[in-house]
Amino acid sequence: MELIVLWDIDHTLIENAGVSKEIYAAAFTGLSGSEPMGPARTEGRTDRLIMREMFHRNGVAEPDWAAVEEALTAAGAARLSELSRRGTALPGVREILKEASVRSAWVSSVLTGNIAANARVKVSAFGLDSLLDLRVGAYGADALQRPDLVAVARERAQRLRGAQGDVPVVLVGDTPRDVEAAIATGSEIIAVASGVHSAEELAAAGAQRVLPDLMDTARVLGILETFAASQKRPRTSLERPDTR
Repeated sequence: MELIVLWDIDHTLIENAGVSKEIYAAAFTGLSGSEPMGPARTEGRTDRLIMREMFHRNGVAEPDWAAVEEALTAAGAARLSELSRRGTALPGVREILKEASVRSAWVSSVLTGNIAANARVKVSAFGLDSLLDLRVGAYGADALQRPDLVAVARERAQRLRGAQGDVPVVLVGDTPRDVEAAIATGSEIIAVASGVHSAEELAAAGAQRVLPDLMDTARVLGILETFAASQKRPRTSLERPDTR
């Protein structure tokens, strides 16, 4: 095993066209009996944090997580066709996921704030699910904070795919929280300015590799191959890390 690649979903792999916030609103309404005062605040947070904040902001007691996850699952399943109609896979995504999926020494999965059921809804809406090993992904029900999801995905890659403990992990995402999760866990990061955050914001968060999108398959693949190769070549005492 040479590399574990973990892709964010919303605004990295797909554009959900507002359906994601409709899912949160529907789940909130189903549990509280009233509509939320405003849309969910997402920006790279896990579903646990997103829903907790919605309940607190609206002055509603937070239900047990099992009930919240059930409501989110139902709301997501009900909007699969709507997501397929309004949303889209982002340019270049299908091509780079195909390239990553055929490399037998790589694990290519997701690290997302979405619960597993809704992550599957979002990627299957555009036929991306067959290009990802969703068994080894990390999801919004697995931890409260995004950095903690990295260890979850690594453990699943070890258990289900035989990955070694020192295999490099690469996060690909569009928010400063993706960057912060990579830095906090010693992972690599490819930041993509395909969401609401600019390339400058992502660089300021600490990303050394920032792309405008995933359209340049050769470039993205080249960066990933560089990360994979770094595991094979031992660094001498005279070498310094590449910070370009």
